[in-house]
Amino acid sequence: MTMTAADLAGLVARYARRFHAVVGSRHHVASPLGAWLLLALCASTASGVQRRELVDALGCEPREAAAIAAGLLETPHPLVAAAAAVWNAAGKGDERWLSGLPASVERGPIPSQDQADRWAREHTLGLIEKFPIEITNEIYLLLATALATKVSWDRPFDLAPASALGSGSPWGQQVEHVLASPLGHSAFVASTTQAGDVAVHVGRARDGLLVVSVIAAADVPAGEVLAVGHVLATDLAFGRPVPKRSLFDLPLGDGPLWSVREEMSPAGARESCYAFLPAWEANSMHELADPRLGFGAAAAALGRGDPWQAAQAAMARYTRVGFEAAAITAIGIALSARLPGRTAVVRFCHPYAVIAVAVDDSARRGTASGAWSGRWNGVPVFSAWVTEPREAGNGDSEAQQ
Repeated sequence: MTMTAADLAGLVARYARRFHAVVGSRHHVASPLGAWLLLALCASTASGVQRRELVDALGCEPREAAAIAAGLLETPHPLVAAAAAVWNAAGKGDERWLSGLPASVERGPIPSQDQADRWAREHTLGLIEKFPIEITNEIYLLLATALATKVSWDRPFDLAPASALGSGSPWGQQVEHVLASPLGHSAFVASTTQAGDVAVHVGRARDGLLVVSVIAAADVPAGEVLAVGHVLATDLAFGRPVPKRSLFDLPLGDGPLWSVREEMSPAGARESCYAFLPAWEANSMHELADPRLGFGAAAAALGRGDPWQAAQAAMARYTRVGFEAAAITAIGIALSARLPGRTAVVRFCHPYAVIAVAVDDSARRGTASGAWSGRWNGVPVFSAWVTEPREAGNGDSEAQQ
Protein backbone atom coordinates (compact mmCIF):
# COMPACT_ATOMS: atom_id res chain seq x y z
CA MET A 1 0.00 0.00 0.00
CA THR A 2 1.32 3.45 -0.95
CA MET A 3 1.75 5.76 2.03
CA THR A 4 -0.12 9.05 1.48
CA ALA A 5 0.57 12.44 3.06
CA ALA A 6 -2.53 11.95 5.20
CA ASP A 7 -1.19 8.59 6.41
CA LEU A 8 2.13 10.20 7.33
CA ALA A 9 0.40 13.07 9.14
CA GLY A 10 -1.49 10.48 11.19
CA LEU A 11 1.70 8.59 12.07
CA VAL A 12 3.44 11.75 13.24
CA ALA A 13 0.39 12.90 15.22
CA ARG A 14 0.25 9.46 16.87
CA TYR A 15 3.93 9.63 17.83
CA ALA A 16 3.48 13.25 18.98
CA ARG A 17 0.88 12.15 21.52
CA ARG A 18 3.37 9.64 22.92
CA PHE A 19 6.21 12.20 22.90
CA HIS A 20 4.24 14.90 24.73
CA ALA A 21 2.91 12.36 27.24
CA VAL A 22 6.52 11.63 28.21
CA VAL A 23 7.44 15.33 28.42
CA GLY A 24 4.38 16.27 30.49
CA SER A 25 2.60 19.58 30.97
CA ARG A 26 5.54 21.89 31.65
CA HIS A 27 6.14 24.80 29.25
CA HIS A 28 7.95 23.27 26.29
CA VAL A 29 8.32 22.92 22.55
CA ALA A 30 9.30 19.78 20.67
CA SER A 31 9.53 18.22 17.25
CA PRO A 32 8.05 14.74 17.39
CA LEU A 33 8.64 14.66 13.62
CA GLY A 34 12.39 15.11 14.16
CA ALA A 35 12.44 12.19 16.60
CA TRP A 36 10.27 10.05 14.31
CA LEU A 37 12.60 10.68 11.36
CA LEU A 38 15.63 9.59 13.37
CA LEU A 39 13.90 6.36 14.43
CA ALA A 40 12.91 5.75 10.81
CA LEU A 41 16.55 5.93 9.73
CA CYS A 42 17.50 3.42 12.43
CA ALA A 43 14.64 0.95 12.07
CA SER A 44 15.86 -1.09 9.11
CA THR A 45 18.76 -2.54 11.11
CA ALA A 46 16.52 -3.85 13.91
CA SER A 47 15.28 -7.41 14.39
CA GLY A 48 13.37 -9.39 16.98
CA VAL A 49 12.06 -7.50 19.99
CA GLN A 50 13.78 -4.25 18.97
CA ARG A 51 12.05 -4.35 15.60
CA ARG A 52 8.66 -4.89 17.24
CA GLU A 53 9.26 -1.96 19.60
CA LEU A 54 10.23 0.31 16.70
CA VAL A 55 7.21 -0.73 14.65
CA ASP A 56 5.06 0.13 17.67
CA ALA A 57 6.73 3.54 18.03
CA LEU A 58 6.74 4.40 14.32
CA GLY A 59 3.29 3.01 13.58
CA CYS A 60 4.45 1.28 10.39
CA GLU A 61 6.98 -1.21 9.05
CA PRO A 62 10.66 -0.16 9.01
CA ARG A 63 10.85 -0.28 5.20
CA GLU A 64 7.89 2.11 4.93
CA ALA A 65 9.33 4.42 7.56
CA ALA A 66 12.73 4.52 5.84
CA ALA A 67 11.10 5.37 2.50
CA ILE A 68 9.09 8.17 4.10
CA ALA A 69 12.18 9.61 5.78
CA ALA A 70 14.14 9.50 2.52
CA GLY A 71 11.34 11.28 0.67
CA LEU A 72 11.00 14.08 3.23
CA LEU A 73 14.76 14.66 3.38
CA GLU A 74 15.24 14.57 -0.39
CA THR A 75 12.37 16.99 -1.17
CA PRO A 76 11.98 19.32 1.82
CA HIS A 77 9.11 21.78 2.23
CA PRO A 78 10.11 25.29 1.06
CA LEU A 79 9.64 26.70 4.56
CA VAL A 80 11.12 23.81 6.56
CA ALA A 81 14.87 23.24 6.48
CA ALA A 82 15.43 19.51 6.95
CA ALA A 83 18.69 17.58 7.28
CA ALA A 84 20.08 14.33 8.65
CA ALA A 85 23.56 13.02 9.32
CA VAL A 86 25.18 9.75 10.38
CA TRP A 87 28.77 9.85 11.60
CA ASN A 88 30.82 6.79 12.55
CA ALA A 89 34.34 5.87 13.61
CA ALA A 90 36.36 3.96 11.03
CA GLY A 91 35.42 0.29 11.02
CA LYS A 92 32.51 0.81 13.42
CA GLY A 93 28.85 0.42 12.57
CA ASP A 94 26.82 -1.95 10.43
CA GLU A 95 28.27 -1.41 6.95
CA ARG A 96 25.22 -2.88 5.21
CA TRP A 97 22.93 -0.46 7.03
CA LEU A 98 25.29 2.47 6.50
CA SER A 99 25.53 1.84 2.77
CA GLY A 100 21.73 1.68 2.50
CA LEU A 101 21.11 5.13 3.99
CA PRO A 102 19.44 7.69 1.69
CA ALA A 103 21.82 9.79 -0.38
CA SER A 104 20.48 12.92 1.33
CA VAL A 105 21.89 11.77 4.70
CA GLU A 106 25.26 13.38 5.37
CA ARG A 107 28.06 10.90 6.16
CA GLY A 108 31.46 11.32 7.77
CA PRO A 109 33.73 10.60 10.75
CA ILE A 110 32.67 11.42 14.31
CA PRO A 111 32.74 15.24 14.62
CA SER A 112 34.31 17.20 17.43
CA GLN A 113 31.98 19.10 19.76
CA ASP A 114 32.71 22.34 17.89
CA GLN A 115 31.95 20.67 14.57
CA ALA A 116 28.71 19.20 15.88
CA ASP A 117 27.67 22.58 17.29
CA ARG A 118 28.45 24.19 13.93
CA TRP A 119 26.33 21.54 12.17
CA ALA A 120 23.46 22.35 14.53
CA ARG A 121 23.68 26.08 13.76
CA GLU A 122 24.01 25.61 10.01
CA HIS A 123 20.99 23.32 9.74
CA THR A 124 18.65 25.22 12.07
CA LEU A 125 19.00 28.68 10.51
CA GLY A 126 21.15 29.67 13.49
CA LEU A 127 18.30 29.04 15.95
CA ILE A 128 20.03 26.23 17.91
CA GLU A 129 23.64 26.84 18.82
CA LYS A 130 24.57 23.67 20.71
CA PHE A 131 24.33 20.04 19.67
CA PRO A 132 22.09 18.25 22.21
CA ILE A 133 24.52 15.53 23.33
CA GLU A 134 28.14 15.67 24.42
CA ILE A 135 30.64 14.28 21.93
CA THR A 136 33.10 12.06 23.83
CA ASN A 137 36.01 9.95 22.60
CA GLU A 138 34.00 6.81 23.36
CA ILE A 139 31.20 7.58 20.88
CA TYR A 140 31.63 5.55 17.70
CA LEU A 141 28.22 6.06 16.04
CA LEU A 142 26.24 9.30 16.01
CA LEU A 143 22.97 10.13 14.23
CA ALA A 144 21.09 13.42 14.06
CA THR A 145 18.14 15.08 12.35
CA ALA A 146 17.54 18.82 12.10
CA LEU A 147 14.34 20.73 11.33
CA ALA A 148 13.88 24.49 11.28
CA THR A 149 11.52 27.19 10.08
CA LYS A 150 11.61 30.97 10.26
CA VAL A 151 8.55 32.64 8.73
CA SER A 152 6.50 35.84 8.75
CA TRP A 153 2.73 35.96 9.11
CA ASP A 154 0.63 36.82 6.08
CA ARG A 155 -0.75 39.60 8.27
CA PRO A 156 1.08 40.64 11.45
CA PHE A 157 -0.85 40.69 14.71
CA ASP A 158 -2.06 43.91 16.28
CA LEU A 159 -1.27 44.65 19.92
CA ALA A 160 -3.75 44.86 22.80
CA PRO A 161 -3.45 45.42 26.55
CA ALA A 162 -2.98 42.22 28.53
CA SER A 163 -6.33 42.83 30.20
CA ALA A 164 -7.89 41.54 26.96
CA LEU A 165 -7.13 38.01 28.22
CA GLY A 166 -9.80 38.49 30.85
CA SER A 167 -9.81 39.22 34.56
CA GLY A 168 -9.43 35.52 35.39
CA SER A 169 -6.14 35.07 33.54
CA PRO A 170 -2.97 35.11 35.66
CA TRP A 171 -1.04 36.12 32.54
CA GLY A 172 -2.67 39.55 32.55
CA GLN A 173 -0.44 40.48 35.49
CA GLN A 174 2.76 39.12 33.93
CA VAL A 175 2.90 41.10 30.68
CA GLU A 176 1.65 44.47 29.47
CA HIS A 177 0.65 43.57 25.91
CA VAL A 178 -0.70 40.56 24.07
CA LEU A 179 -1.39 39.75 20.43
CA ALA A 180 -4.72 40.61 18.77
CA SER A 181 -5.70 38.77 15.61
CA PRO A 182 -6.16 41.15 12.65
CA LEU A 183 -8.66 40.83 9.82
CA GLY A 184 -7.66 37.84 7.72
CA HIS A 185 -6.73 35.58 10.63
CA SER A 186 -9.07 32.74 11.46
CA ALA A 187 -10.52 32.10 14.93
CA PHE A 188 -13.45 29.92 15.93
CA VAL A 189 -14.91 27.64 18.57
CA ALA A 190 -14.85 23.92 17.76
CA SER A 191 -16.66 20.98 19.30
CA THR A 192 -14.47 17.95 20.04
CA THR A 193 -15.08 14.59 21.63
CA GLN A 194 -11.82 14.48 23.59
CA ALA A 195 -11.63 18.02 24.95
CA GLY A 196 -15.15 19.41 24.66
CA ASP A 197 -15.56 22.87 23.15
CA VAL A 198 -12.19 24.46 22.36
CA ALA A 199 -11.13 27.84 21.01
CA VAL A 200 -8.90 27.83 17.94
CA HIS A 201 -6.70 30.43 16.26
CA VAL A 202 -5.04 29.78 12.90
CA GLY A 203 -2.01 31.84 11.90
CA ARG A 204 -0.94 31.51 8.28
CA ALA A 205 2.66 32.13 7.35
CA ARG A 206 3.64 33.37 3.92
CA ASP A 207 3.95 30.57 1.35
CA GLY A 208 2.61 27.64 3.33
CA LEU A 209 2.78 26.95 7.06
CA LEU A 210 -0.18 26.94 9.43
CA VAL A 211 0.36 27.53 13.14
CA VAL A 212 -2.73 26.39 15.01
CA SER A 213 -3.33 27.36 18.66
CA VAL A 214 -5.94 25.38 20.62
CA ILE A 215 -7.17 26.09 24.17
CA ALA A 216 -9.64 24.01 26.18
CA ALA A 217 -11.12 24.28 29.66
CA ALA A 218 -8.47 24.51 32.38
CA ASP A 219 -9.19 21.02 33.71
CA VAL A 220 -8.58 19.23 30.37
CA PRO A 221 -5.17 17.46 30.45
CA ALA A 222 -2.41 18.86 28.26
CA GLY A 223 -2.11 15.59 26.32
CA GLU A 224 -5.77 15.71 25.30
CA VAL A 225 -5.50 19.32 24.11
CA LEU A 226 -2.36 18.55 22.12
CA ALA A 227 -4.01 15.50 20.56
CA VAL A 228 -7.07 17.53 19.54
CA GLY A 229 -4.75 20.24 18.21
CA HIS A 230 -2.95 17.79 15.94
CA VAL A 231 -6.27 16.54 14.53
CA LEU A 232 -7.57 20.06 13.89
CA ALA A 233 -4.26 21.26 12.39
CA THR A 234 -4.08 18.29 10.03
CA ASP A 235 -7.73 18.68 8.95
CA LEU A 236 -7.20 22.39 8.30
CA ALA A 237 -4.05 21.68 6.25
CA PHE A 238 -5.91 19.20 4.05
CA GLY A 239 -8.95 21.45 3.71
CA ARG A 240 -11.16 18.96 5.51
CA PRO A 241 -14.20 20.24 7.43
CA VAL A 242 -13.66 20.95 11.12
CA PRO A 243 -16.42 20.87 13.76
CA LYS A 244 -16.98 24.62 14.17
CA ARG A 245 -19.69 25.76 16.57
CA SER A 246 -22.14 28.38 15.36
CA LEU A 247 -21.93 31.47 17.55
CA PHE A 248 -25.73 31.45 17.60
CA ASP A 249 -25.59 28.12 19.44
CA LEU A 250 -23.39 29.53 22.21
CA PRO A 251 -24.80 31.46 25.18
CA LEU A 252 -24.46 35.21 25.18
CA GLY A 253 -22.15 36.79 27.70
CA ASP A 254 -18.72 36.16 29.17
CA GLY A 255 -17.22 32.73 29.71
CA PRO A 256 -13.74 31.60 30.76
CA LEU A 257 -12.43 31.34 27.17
CA TRP A 258 -14.74 33.49 25.08
CA SER A 259 -17.38 36.20 25.18
CA VAL A 260 -20.32 36.26 22.78
CA ARG A 261 -22.31 39.37 22.03
CA GLU A 262 -24.98 40.40 19.55
CA GLU A 263 -24.35 43.24 17.12
CA MET A 264 -26.37 44.77 14.32
CA SER A 265 -24.77 43.93 11.01
CA PRO A 266 -25.72 44.88 7.44
CA ALA A 267 -24.76 41.34 6.46
CA GLY A 268 -27.56 39.87 8.58
CA ALA A 269 -26.70 36.76 10.58
CA ARG A 270 -22.98 37.19 10.04
CA GLU A 271 -20.56 35.53 12.44
CA SER A 272 -17.11 36.91 13.20
CA CYS A 273 -14.54 35.83 15.73
CA TYR A 274 -11.34 37.46 17.00
CA ALA A 275 -8.62 36.16 19.26
CA PHE A 276 -6.25 37.48 21.90
CA LEU A 277 -3.24 35.35 22.76
CA PRO A 278 0.17 35.95 24.31
CA ALA A 279 3.47 36.09 22.53
CA TRP A 280 5.62 33.22 23.75
CA GLU A 281 9.03 31.66 23.52
CA ALA A 282 10.30 28.22 24.59
CA ASN A 283 13.71 26.57 24.74
CA SER A 284 13.61 22.89 25.66
CA MET A 285 15.97 19.98 26.12
CA HIS A 286 14.39 16.53 26.08
CA GLU A 287 16.13 13.37 27.22
CA LEU A 288 14.83 10.50 25.07
CA ALA A 289 15.52 7.53 27.33
CA ASP A 290 11.87 6.69 28.05
CA PRO A 291 11.16 3.29 26.41
CA ARG A 292 7.87 4.59 24.96
CA LEU A 293 9.83 6.83 22.58
CA GLY A 294 11.63 3.94 20.83
CA PHE A 295 15.21 5.16 21.16
CA GLY A 296 16.18 2.31 23.48
CA ALA A 297 15.17 -0.17 20.79
CA ALA A 298 16.98 1.84 18.12
CA ALA A 299 20.15 1.99 20.24
CA ALA A 300 19.99 -1.75 20.95
CA ALA A 301 19.69 -2.45 17.23
CA LEU A 302 22.55 -0.09 16.30
CA GLY A 303 24.93 -0.75 19.17
CA ARG A 304 24.10 -4.36 20.05
CA GLY A 305 23.94 -3.52 23.73
CA ASP A 306 26.55 -0.75 23.90
CA PRO A 307 25.77 2.32 26.06
CA TRP A 308 23.86 5.12 24.37
CA GLN A 309 22.38 8.56 24.90
CA ALA A 310 19.66 10.37 22.97
CA ALA A 311 18.30 13.90 23.30
CA GLN A 312 16.43 16.61 21.46
CA ALA A 313 17.08 20.36 21.69
CA ALA A 314 14.13 22.45 20.52
CA MET A 315 13.13 26.10 20.46
CA ALA A 316 10.24 28.20 19.19
CA ARG A 317 9.29 31.87 19.20
CA TYR A 318 5.77 33.17 18.46
CA THR A 319 5.65 36.96 18.02
CA ARG A 320 3.62 39.76 16.49
CA VAL A 321 5.39 39.40 13.15
CA GLY A 322 6.14 35.71 12.73
CA PHE A 323 7.00 32.25 13.98
CA GLU A 324 10.32 30.45 14.16
CA ALA A 325 11.18 27.02 15.49
CA ALA A 326 13.97 24.47 15.29
CA ALA A 327 14.93 21.10 16.68
CA ILE A 328 17.97 18.85 16.67
CA THR A 329 17.41 15.20 17.61
CA ALA A 330 20.46 13.01 18.18
CA ILE A 331 21.48 9.55 19.35
CA GLY A 332 25.02 8.46 20.12
CA ILE A 333 26.39 4.95 20.70
CA ALA A 334 29.46 4.68 22.90
CA LEU A 335 31.92 2.07 24.16
CA SER A 336 32.08 3.31 27.76
CA ALA A 337 29.64 2.87 30.63
CA ARG A 338 26.22 4.41 30.15
CA LEU A 339 26.12 8.13 30.89
CA PRO A 340 23.47 9.28 33.38
CA GLY A 341 20.44 10.72 31.67
CA ARG A 342 17.61 12.01 32.88
CA THR A 343 -18.23 38.26 17.07
CA ALA A 344 -16.88 36.44 19.67
CA VAL A 345 -13.60 36.95 21.38
CA VAL A 346 -11.57 33.95 22.42
CA ARG A 347 -8.81 34.31 24.95
CA PHE A 348 -5.74 32.13 25.16
CA CYS A 349 -5.55 32.87 28.87
CA HIS A 350 -4.11 29.70 30.38
CA PRO A 351 -1.90 26.84 29.14
CA TYR A 352 -2.69 25.75 25.59
CA ALA A 353 -1.39 23.76 22.63
CA VAL A 354 0.29 25.02 19.45
CA ILE A 355 0.91 22.87 16.37
CA ALA A 356 2.77 23.98 13.22
CA VAL A 357 1.78 21.95 10.17
CA ALA A 358 3.16 22.11 6.61
CA VAL A 359 0.64 22.89 3.88
CA ASP A 360 0.55 22.99 0.10
CA ASP A 361 -0.14 26.68 -0.47
CA SER A 362 0.02 26.48 -4.27
CA ALA A 363 -3.75 26.52 -4.80
CA ARG A 364 -4.18 29.75 -2.87
CA ARG A 365 -1.26 31.42 -4.69
CA GLY A 366 -2.21 30.06 -8.11
CA THR A 367 1.21 28.48 -8.64
CA ALA A 368 2.39 24.95 -9.29
CA SER A 369 3.38 22.99 -6.24
CA GLY A 370 6.82 21.46 -6.03
CA ALA A 371 7.69 17.82 -5.61
CA TRP A 372 7.72 18.38 -1.84
CA SER A 373 3.99 19.02 -1.54
CA GLY A 374 2.76 15.47 -1.89
CA ARG A 375 5.01 14.31 0.95
CA TRP A 376 4.88 17.25 3.36
CA ASN A 377 1.29 18.48 3.08
CA GLY A 378 -0.49 18.12 6.40
CA VAL A 379 2.56 16.87 8.32
CA PRO A 380 2.86 18.33 11.85
CA VAL A 381 6.40 19.72 12.16
CA PHE A 382 6.53 21.34 15.61
CA SER A 383 4.19 21.33 18.60
CA ALA A 384 4.23 23.12 21.93
CA TRP A 385 2.45 23.37 25.27
CA VAL A 386 2.46 27.04 26.27
CA THR A 387 2.46 27.93 29.96
CA GLU A 388 4.73 31.01 30.01
CA PRO A 389 3.68 34.17 28.15
CA ARG A 390 6.14 36.69 26.77
CA GLU A 391 5.82 40.45 26.41
CA ALA A 392 4.27 41.22 23.03
CA GLY A 393 5.62 44.74 22.59
CA ASN A 394 6.85 46.24 19.35
CA GLY A 395 10.47 45.25 20.01
CA ASP A 396 10.14 41.95 18.14
CA SER A 397 12.37 41.77 15.08
CA GLU A 398 10.84 40.80 11.78
CA ALA A 399 10.91 37.03 11.19
CA GLN A 400 12.80 36.10 8.08
CA GLN A 401 11.74 33.55 5.51
